[in-house]
Amino acid sequence: MFKPTYACRRAPGAVWLVFVPMLCMVSAFYSSPVAAACLPSADPGVRQLQALVNQDAKLALAKTQTLLESELKVQQPNALRMASLYDVEAQAYSMLELTASARESVAQGLKYATDPKEPIRLDLLATLAENVYDEGQITAADTMIEAAHALQPRGSLADTCLLIGRGLLQYRQGRDDLAIGSLTQAYNASTGPEFAEPRALAAGTMSTVLRGMGDYTQALAMNQEALDFDSKQDAPMQVSVDHFLRGRILTLMGKQSQAIDEFNESRRQSAQSNDTEGVAFADVRICEARIELGQLTQATPACKSALQTFTESNFADETKETEALLARIDLAEGRPEKALTTLNVVLDHNGDDMQPRRVASLYEWRARTNAALHNYRDAYNDLSEYVRRYTISNDADRTRQAAALRARFETDREIERNALLKRELVVSQEQSQRQAQQLRWNAVAAVSGVAVIALLGYFLISNLRFRQELVRLARQDGLTGLPNRRRTVELATEALQSSILHDQPLTIAIIDMDHFKFINDRCGHATGDHVLKEVARMSRETLRPTDVLGRWGGEEFLLIMPNADLKVAMATLERLRTRVFGVRLPSSGAGLRVSLSAGLALYSKNVKSLDELIARADSALYVAKNEGRDLVRVSDENFLTSTGIRRATRQ
Repeated sequence: MFKPTYACRRAPGAVWLVFVPMLCMVSAFYSSPVAAACLPSADPGVRQLQALVNQDAKLALAKTQTLLESELKVQQPNALRMASLYDVEAQAYSMLELTASARESVAQGLKYATDPKEPIRLDLLATLAENVYDEGQITAADTMIEAAHALQPRGSLADTCLLIGRGLLQYRQGRDDLAIGSLTQAYNASTGPEFAEPRALAAGTMSTVLRGMGDYTQALAMNQEALDFDSKQDAPMQVSVDHFLRGRILTLMGKQSQAIDEFNESRRQSAQSNDTEGVAFADVRICEARIELGQLTQATPACKSALQTFTESNFADETKETEALLARIDLAEGRPEKALTTLNVVLDHNGDDMQPRRVASLYEWRARTNAALHNYRDAYNDLSEYVRRYTISNDADRTRQAAALRARFETDREIERNALLKRELVVSQEQSQRQAQQLRWNAVAAVSGVAVIALLGYFLISNLRFRQELVRLARQDGLTGLPNRRRTVELATEALQSSILHDQPLTIAIIDMDHFKFINDRCGHATGDHVLKEVARMSRETLRPTDVLGRWGGEEFLLIMPNADLKVAMATLERLRTRVFGVRLPSSGAGLRVSLSAGLALYSKNVKSLDELIARADSALYVAKNEGRDLVRVSDENFLTSTGIRRATRQ
């Protein structure tokens, strides 16, 4: 149900997509609801398909594509009906997280809907806004929406829907100040019965933005309005999303017991829809809330259940977040050694493969764990990193929130001055309380840092040595000696830019070790580490000098092959696949052998970004795994699945 937007998270088997850092920090942390069709179609059959998207997106997609095939056989198909069907197809693709396919469907629909005032064209633009994430896509979509918006009568249904689309684009750019202005205009203009759906869409998106501003009271009110509407529309997946987001607001307010009730309701709705991923997202939040309440016995089963689902679905970031919660439980129950082992794995990439806003707290918990084990120097280093990240995050929050509050003030003053003044007073009080709390935490962190420095000063070595070590760790994976995830992304970006500039082929491959968990469980983690190091060694001996193999995370590797077509890439991977058979396992691994599966994607001109190329390779890897492993497969864009909670988390 939720979508880590900006693809700061990934669908099953997919990789984290590389994007604009600030956009990731904003959009990945604050989930936004899935948008539905803002302008209902005049065709009753199309309206039924639009409603079906929120109930069963795959079924809606199949029915729509069947109708499109029939229409295309007609010598002169009805242009508006074709545009409407492409719009529904795009909405279904959007729900399934096939954003590239959704954008292509929108492009096809716009070819049939050429009248700038035609409602279906406007709805296609709104659907486009839902499916763009990088700066170039957002800028292009914003230009089109602004041009259409200029032609609409103020206060009309079309005007309102375009304002919502514009607000969503501004929100994804991290401009909460502009987004709150656009969304407030859309919300206040939605007063008649025909505006019920746009008003609910505006309310749901405003709830997310208001939550980021710290205005929790209004965020809850907007969320309730969206929830009331969705409950009447027979849209169980969206209702589950609404309850989940409501729980997130209550968590930030410190009302953990009430938040648990909302997460349980979200879990119930997801279970009724056979949405295992939605259940897992609710479980991990229930676990976190129970930890805050000190209910460790009740928290553990929820976290373990979520961890199993995330692991089976290859959700690397959610897996790490859940493991960190289990580490907190281990620390609280007197198992600091186990907690430290887990946290070291979670932070194996220095937090670069996780949401930036959650990494600071992980360093704090590892500092506490090291202190419990009397590893005071490590505790000091982790505590210093926590203070640094926490300070940066707070400074950015205050700047963004101040801008958003000013924009909200200016917008509301034009509409309802007296009501605005009263509400702003409440917001200011809440903001002052939150800033006071942040200052108290900063003071505690500073005092703790001074105490640790005084106690462990004689353990410190020269700053130059630490700095050199940090530079090395920032670029190289400590286990395999390969480039780490951050460095691999840099090299892949450079290779893609070079391929575009010189018009040369480029092939990307995602490699995953088969049954690696079984090898770890049966032979031990030392054998698992040995396997990874051997694969790295063999790759250096097998790959071309221009090829780059980087550690992508866990047992996954990213292979960059400049100036290599599919024939060369397949031959290279087949050589490596054959060689890894020679990795020996101890006697405890009888019956097991080392093998790998890989997915290939070749750069072509219709590929818009590195993240799309990597996603294609990852979908091919999923096919290789699904067909029995120990295989190499070439990308097929048609396989990528998700759910509503997944989608909203991404956004």
